[in-house]
Amino acid sequence: MANRLRVHSIRATCASSSGHPTSCCSAAEIVSVLFFHTTDPEHPDNDRFVLSEGHAAPVLYAAWAEVGGIRESDLLRLRQVHSGLLFVDVATGSLGQGLGAACGMAYTGEYFDQASYRVFCLLGDRESSEGSVWEALAFASHYSLDNLVAVFDVNRLGQSGVAPLEHCTDIYQNRCEACGWNTHVDGHDVEALCQAFCQSTKPTAIIAKTFKGRGIPNVEDADNWHGKPMPKERADAIIELIESQIQTNRKPVPKPPVEDSPQISIRDIKMTRLPNYKVGDKITTRKACGLALAKLSHENKRVVVLDGDTKNSTFSEIFKKEHPERFIECFIAEQNMVSVALGCAARGRTIAFVSTFAAFLTQVFDQIRMGGISQANINLIGSHCGVSIGEDGPSQIALEDLAMFRSIPNCTVFYPRDAISTEHAVYLAANTKGMCFIRTSRPETAVIYTPQENFEIGQAKLIRHSVNDKATVIGAGVTLHEALAAADHLSQQGISVRVIDPFTIKPVDAATIISSAKATGGKVITVEDHYPEGGIGEAVCAAVSREPDILVHQLAVSGVPRIGKPSELRDMFGISATHIIEAVEYTLKN
Repeated sequence: MANRLRVHSIRATCASSSGHPTSCCSAAEIVSVLFFHTTDPEHPDNDRFVLSEGHAAPVLYAAWAEVGGIRESDLLRLRQVHSGLLFVDVATGSLGQGLGAACGMAYTGEYFDQASYRVFCLLGDRESSEGSVWEALAFASHYSLDNLVAVFDVNRLGQSGVAPLEHCTDIYQNRCEACGWNTHVDGHDVEALCQAFCQSTKPTAIIAKTFKGRGIPNVEDADNWHGKPMPKERADAIIELIESQIQTNRKPVPKPPVEDSPQISIRDIKMTRLPNYKVGDKITTRKACGLALAKLSHENKRVVVLDGDTKNSTFSEIFKKEHPERFIECFIAEQNMVSVALGCAARGRTIAFVSTFAAFLTQVFDQIRMGGISQANINLIGSHCGVSIGEDGPSQIALEDLAMFRSIPNCTVFYPRDAISTEHAVYLAANTKGMCFIRTSRPETAVIYTPQENFEIGQAKLIRHSVNDKATVIGAGVTLHEALAAADHLSQQGISVRVIDPFTIKPVDAATIISSAKATGGKVITVEDHYPEGGIGEAVCAAVSREPDILVHQLAVSGVPRIGKPSELRDMFGISATHIIEAVEYTLKN
């Protein structure tokens, strides 16, 4: 079987004139054992497989062809725009992320599904230099994920040279054992692999010594063949040689999996009780978010929350207190936390919410980006946004987060103003396909909406408006409070302004913004506790870009922040009510 996978991989990469056949050849025995001795890829209760070594994808597709999931002719469309070659639970290829996702799948199987399926992750030796791999190893050991197997394909060679540990499998073994894992085996020995994969006393690491380009004369274990298909004039001879070593065409049939995964539903979650707040109540949106998660958890038992040792600041501890069995403490390992969430949400097994400081999500952008490529249904909550967090200082202040999440395809970005809108954001996120980001704030703000208020994605709220409005002011979160204060002051001078709460920054309510702008003489002021790049101002500018008579004046944090009181910092960086008043007056004069 391994040799048939090699043949398929060589043919596919030759047909596309690109790809990584040598990596496929080193992993062929591993994949052959997993797919034909351990897992049944077609069964809904099957074991999970994550190919963290994403560039070896042709060998995975070859396995699918052998089990009948795709036609062999489909392999020849590798890397074509309409190839149709998918069959993965999470996207990989940005190295170092697969094991974290596998941890999420294994945690779900062990603690949420309490099912028999196991999770296998194939990693390249080079990606073990990534810190996220060791975050995942520590996580799996801490939670005793004995249903998880990581396979290190130690083939010695990287993209541009040798891997740092080359074939020193004892060092890999010692490091994995230090993390509470085990074992070591020859990566080309099928019988040994079969035995190793059956171990399940604790997280198992297979340190598989392999050779890149295995079976290909003058290519096996030779440098400078990474990412190169076999020369077409040599391909037929290579394939003929490998085929001559195939001793049988019989396809092994694995035992059917145990059908013990619970039937679940994660769709159409209703808010059965209205928010329990009154107009004028003061509460931080981060606390309202924690309360909303706890409330949501009673509507559906598949709601899970992950946090990275910030639960007493993000208020996810409220959820943990009510449902400790559905709370995952990921500690200070944010990259792994997001990868675990992707794994938890795979195959629609959970409604996963990740909660941490928004500033800490900036170091996880690659995992978020790959989640977007996976079209994953996960929800991220970022608290402590903007200079309004005050004295904690610049390292804790998120001023890039809106730009980051707006750049992710099909990501919905919520920026609720008060506790009522925050609760609705949580429920909407739980029911929304794709990635969602909820931006919450540290300062207490007054509730301005009634419990009966309805919220929809992409639908802004006109907080204040009249036929006499001279300008439109758009703010969100804390700056909406500043906008309302500015409107009160301006009204005393006889200047009426319209105030809009966008609620979602992506999608933004272009229709409401444009109609309001036209009703106020084309004069729009945006104000945000965020850098100018990629935030509310630029979202509004994009929305009105085809309207020639609308002028947008942007107020945003215009420099590196510093320590200070929230009100002082908002004034220092030009996003306070005073600066909004000045912007309105300037716009009306010019």
